[in-house]
Amino acid sequence: MLSQIKSSGLLGVNGVIVTVEIDISRGLPSYSLVGLPDAGIKESKDRVFSAVKNNGFKYPMDRITINLAPADLKKEGPAFDLAIALGILHASEQLIWDHPENFLVIGELSLSGEIRSVNGVLPMVLAAKEAGINHIMVPFENRYEAAVVQNVNVYPINDFHEAVSFLKNELIIEPFEVDLKALLSEKNSSHNIDFSDIRGQDLGKRALEIAAAGAHNCLMSGPPGSGKTMLAKGFASILPDLTIDEALEITKIHSISGLLKNNAIISQRPFRSPHHTISKVSLIGGGRIPKPGEVSLAHLGVLFLDELPEFQKSALEVLRQPIEDQEVTISRINASLTFPASFTLITSMNPCPCGYLTDPAHECICTPQQIKNYQGKISGPLMDRLDIFVEIPSTTYDELQTKPKGETSQVIKKRVDAARERQNVRYQKLDIFYNAQLTPKLMETFCHLGPAEENLMEKVYTKMKLSARGYHRILKLARTIADLEGSESIQMVHLSEAIQYRGMTKLA
Repeated sequence: MLSQIKSSGLLGVNGVIVTVEIDISRGLPSYSLVGLPDAGIKESKDRVFSAVKNNGFKYPMDRITINLAPADLKKEGPAFDLAIALGILHASEQLIWDHPENFLVIGELSLSGEIRSVNGVLPMVLAAKEAGINHIMVPFENRYEAAVVQNVNVYPINDFHEAVSFLKNELIIEPFEVDLKALLSEKNSSHNIDFSDIRGQDLGKRALEIAAAGAHNCLMSGPPGSGKTMLAKGFASILPDLTIDEALEITKIHSISGLLKNNAIISQRPFRSPHHTISKVSLIGGGRIPKPGEVSLAHLGVLFLDELPEFQKSALEVLRQPIEDQEVTISRINASLTFPASFTLITSMNPCPCGYLTDPAHECICTPQQIKNYQGKISGPLMDRLDIFVEIPSTTYDELQTKPKGETSQVIKKRVDAARERQNVRYQKLDIFYNAQLTPKLMETFCHLGPAEENLMEKVYTKMKLSARGYHRILKLARTIADLEGSESIQMVHLSEAIQYRGMTKLA
């Protein structure tokens, strides 16, 4: 008898429906698994055999042929174990299962028949919904992740015997449901630095407010201990709340990377801060079968690179393409996959190797050549892709002890939300969401300058020796500053402030 059970694999950040076809015929006992399985799937033979036997069922001693269709798609991981085991029972007529085509079956089997969690359940369930499959069997540990997909029936299963009893109608399992809005409203304590906790640094706070309002990339330069890292961590607290669609998109990436743990959904924008020893593959993504890197894990959130010149130059240079394109395409012999990478890049650095070049309270001991070499670790093309350059000076004793606390993150966030809402309304008919995504053609419409502003930009372009990209980034920055002020047009004051942030590209 031939059995066909629906399961799912992964292709990039998306799920792909895989039909597990099982044929049992007379002949010498054999087990043949085809359809480009990886080593993890090939080893399912022993897991399935033990799980079937240890749960009181008969493992057929015949010729078993298993095909994972489509056959030209590379499959990996143990998520097909449960589908294979149920298919063997169905094909050997130990399980009478009406309409198996209406079910998607996902799960790894232990030797005892326990069903273990797998990575990538959310994109798999989304693929099932798109394919019209409304009944999903998932491991019990993956129940929250699967249930965030609305309008499908998710059945959490603990072990193989429970799965068989459920399909035989001997056991009733109610579909598992979650309150998606309640999950999104839950906030963890990872963003525990409030801007009011940072004394002084008003210019830095203003620069990060603008960066949050328009999703602009920012570089902070200053001596050690001036508060650059605290500002970056506080930046996460003023970002706009996630929408449901954004939360699902982020959760898909974390799901296939195995980073969800016990979370049903990512309810806050990611804040990724890799160490400077990170390799370019870990940063951008890759591997034999490509997996997301840090730029994709920071999608719709923040990628913070502390001590920027200490990163490998090869790793920094691979950031240039995703900053511009907001996605990463990784090509290998086995596959060519595209991962989303729309992140806000926040970076920090010291102005020189000793760190005290711009600090009036400490003497710099670096030679001019050392300073040049240190700052030269960041290439011109990468610097040109950053929007905001801000100097973070050392905090004085008076600022630290007597200066009153500044605005809270919640107050600043309200202004950021208002600016983002203006951008949402302005770009509602376009395929962009915030000012940093404006193309030169769209800027002709949305970043129009008056005669005085045009005259200023002409002088600045010549004096600062701007590239075309640098010119456009100043206009986008000015557009965001105008949005924060509630202005429909870019005024001289908005343009002047944007030029100020661009003028700090000279760190020494």
